[in-house]
Parts: sequence; C-alpha cells; structure tokens
Amino acid sequence: MGTAISLDLADDLPAVELAELAEGVFAWLREVDARFSTYRADSEVCRVDRGELSPAAAGADLRAVLARCADLWGATDGFFDAYATGRLDPSGYVKGWAVQVASDRLLAAGAANHCLNAGGDVRVRGHASSGGPWRIGVRHPWDAMATCLVLAGTDLAVATSGVYERGHHVLDPRRGAPARGLRSVTVVGPDLGLADAYATAAVAMGPAGIGWLDRLPDHQHAVVTDDARLLHSAALPLAG
Repeated sequence: MGTAISLDLADDLPAVELAELAEGVFAWLREVDARFSTYRADSEVCRVDRGELSPAAAGADLRAVLARCADLWGATDGFFDAYATGRLDPSGYVKGWAVQVASDRLLAAGAANHCLNAGGDVRVRGHASSGGPWRIGVRHPWDAMATCLVLAGTDLAVATSGVYERGHHVLDPRRGAPARGLRSVTVVGPDLGLADAYATAAVAMGPAGIGWLDRLPDHQHAVVTDDARLLHSAALPLAG
C-alpha cells in the first residue's frame, strides 16, 4: 500500500491464534494493494482507468468503493474527487476503508482490543496491553520525530492527510492545481474510510476546509495551517 503498516493485538489469546489473526490482516491488505494500486499495471484500478475493464465488470469491492467515492464527491461539494488528477485514483478513501475492514474482521473474530496503523491512518478498539486507552500521536508536520497532539480512546478512527512528506500533492479539483493553506488535517470519527476521505477533502479546500470541518457532524478534527497555527475542535479526544 506504499506505506508502513503496524498491528498491535492486545487480547490475551494463544500465540498461534494471534499469528493467524495478524496474517489474515496483512493478507487482506496485500490483496487490497494488488487490486487497488495506481502503480501496478495489472490492478483493477489501472485496468478500469485504461478502459480495459468496465466498472460494471470489476469486483464487488471496487464497485462499492467507486460508489462511495461518488457519494463523497457530492458530500464534499466536489473536493473529494477520485479523478482529480485526470485518472482514476481512489487512494484517498481506499487506505482508510481497507484498514476499517481489517479492524471489523478482527472484532468479529474475537480480537476486541487492537490498534492497526497504516501510515498514520489508525483504527483502535478496546484497550492497549497496559489496560488503558490507546494513545495515538499525530505527527508534527515540520518535525518527523515529534508529535503535535496525542489522542486517546478505546474506539477511534483517526486519519491524517498532510503535505509534509510528498509536498503539496493534494489537488484542488476546481483549480486543477495543488491546494495550499493547510499543512496537516486530522479527522477523528467512527469510520476510517470516511475520516480518510474527509481529511483529504479538507486539505483540497485549503483554509475554507476549517469551517467545513467545524460543520461536519459526528467528527472531530485538528488542523495545522501553512503558517503554523494549530486549531482543533473542542471535543477532540486529547490524551490527559
């Protein structure tokens, strides 16, 4: 998936069972990478983009993702756009969605206490091995070795979209140019796919994204602007 992925299973289960659960997670994420990658020529996404495979003939997961991306385009007034670059790229939703699916599967399998982190998109459930809530550091957008915030909770989906690693790569689809104004956007909510897409959309909006996030129901956020201001919603679950 083009990023480092870590899994922490905190349930007191036999080692063999934990290993099987972990392998299931990573097998699923490898499958998602093979089917949704924009870099692998044989992926379903690339084949649809080239017109070799019609969306109707694609797998059920890709059809569902494309339908959700269409819904998100409407919900974000066009700022979440899987075709913003001129080609099909649903990555702004897929990574969060894939991690959410993996977490849901772990919960269904009896692993109620876990943390799955895919490059800063994090899904936590239950408690950490210490017995306390999970603590999630939000990377400082100018210092890779520091955090700007630490969140805590037992059932959180946390997605961060920023320009600190790849530069201003998120496009404003209305202008067809890189969006500017927001250095980092973190969205916290109940579903990681939605949080991932909302964070991407807010970056694409630029400074107007702050007001949009303020009006977003059932989600909290933290924003670091290009001029180094840190703004966050009052209900953000900050660690004590």
